[in-house]
Amino acid sequence: MDTWYNAGPLEDLVAAGRRVIKHGGKQVALFHDGNGGALACNNRCPHEGYPLAEGCLSADGRLTCNWHNWKFDLRTGAAEVGGDAVRVYPTAVRDGAVWIDLTDPDPEEIRAAALAGLKESFRDHDFGRMVRETARLEKAGGSPRDALAAAIAWTHDRFEYGMTHALGAAPDWLALGDRYATDAATRLIPYVETIGYLCWDSLREPAYPFIEARLPWDEAAFAAAVEAENEGRAVALVRGALGAGLAYADLEPALTRAALAHYQDYGHALIYTCKAGELVAALGPDVAEPVTLALVRGLVSASREDLIPEFKAYAPTLAAWEAGEGGADPVTAADFRGLGVERALARALASARHPDLFDALLGASARALLHYDLAVQDRTDGPVSANVGWLGFTHMLTFADAARRLGAGRPDPWSRVLLQMACFLGRTAKYCDWTQDTAGWAVAEPRAFLDGVLAGLFDHGQPEYIVSAHLVKVGLAVDALFTDRPDAPWAPDLLAAHNRFLHEPFKRKHLLRAVRQSLGFVANEG
Repeated sequence: MDTWYNAGPLEDLVAAGRRVIKHGGKQVALFHDGNGGALACNNRCPHEGYPLAEGCLSADGRLTCNWHNWKFDLRTGAAEVGGDAVRVYPTAVRDGAVWIDLTDPDPEEIRAAALAGLKESFRDHDFGRMVRETARLEKAGGSPRDALAAAIAWTHDRFEYGMTHALGAAPDWLALGDRYATDAATRLIPYVETIGYLCWDSLREPAYPFIEARLPWDEAAFAAAVEAENEGRAVALVRGALGAGLAYADLEPALTRAALAHYQDYGHALIYTCKAGELVAALGPDVAEPVTLALVRGLVSASREDLIPEFKAYAPTLAAWEAGEGGADPVTAADFRGLGVERALARALASARHPDLFDALLGASARALLHYDLAVQDRTDGPVSANVGWLGFTHMLTFADAARRLGAGRPDPWSRVLLQMACFLGRTAKYCDWTQDTAGWAVAEPRAFLDGVLAGLFDHGQPEYIVSAHLVKVGLAVDALFTDRPDAPWAPDLLAAHNRFLHEPFKRKHLLRAVRQSLGFVANEG
């Protein structure tokens, strides 16, 4: 009886119908059940915290919160209408008094219930409940990392084409929290933002199971399986590697080579390979298998742009480079201005052996973003191939940062990295306005600018996860590139481009354009 609380005479409760009890930091709504007994629950509705003591109790013990019509069975706490359950407390009537058992559940019980509730919230993307359940888990001695790891396990096989920005942005959100979180709320945000995105990308998707077979790890066999788009064999090899004790870092060189085997997925393959490694490093080996399998599925199913006419010059240029035909011409960012794909590749080949080529390509990428023609996103009568927006331009920078991290002086992928950067530039050249005055976007105090931008992402205000993911990914890529080489020739343009990207108009829904393009397509169907 040590944890039972005397809530007063039953006759007082019968007369009043309900009471609010405050004891030991708890606020309990106590109701007469109409049959000489009592029902008790947390007085705060789990939806938005309104007082349940103001609700309506039916004869069968159903309590309605009148603010949003959530309904709870006060015998079990289960939500019959609405989301998460309300905590209920056992009651007893002894010697004419009502007693309430205020014993707290075992913390392990609370943690298990919070994870179960979190999984339930994925049915309809109930973001508020995701936050509450993650907070409950942490309050009971768990960690938001446990919630994120569980969410990865629940969703990794529901991405039909493999890894998405939900996983790709996750390590950047975690890094942002490590660097800039200042209180309980900002420490929690990186986890719940990522959990919410994982839910969104898997919402109402069935499972697409990965094969369970295992094969001994063989790098050449893995490369051949990815090239043949044989997901089953590629997954079996990776399962075999992880089962034999290899870590993601051991597989990363092979994954990087697969990501660069083609100019593919407009650079996402390499970006995701880098981010998968960072995510495993941040969350630990328990997520290595689900994250790596999602990545492998993405590598297998990636679109291969070097096989379409626009990039037909890529393969022969790469062959010439690897045959030693490249030159050592001096090169700057200005040399790539306005060049289409074929000419950009040829210009890169001419400086294949010059140490400034990466700087020139990165500088040209920053200048392209800085000079993006805003009129492009407002056009409604162009072909689908011209649907190029801000987010596509930013991939040049996140690709460069991923390449810098993964390449790190390794010669085997570097020729592909540089030529693929040239492909990016050639692709975007016709969507730049080189006449616009960009001087106003210059950043006078880089460190203060970057810190302000990154710290501000905790309250980004963007309704689309894809946009907030790009804000954090680009922000951290720019920060990493600048911090690594603040005196690089491309640094001023990089910061100015980022500044403009953050503050210029950003059109996401292209209703008229989409309908016109669809009408044109249907009109010309065979």
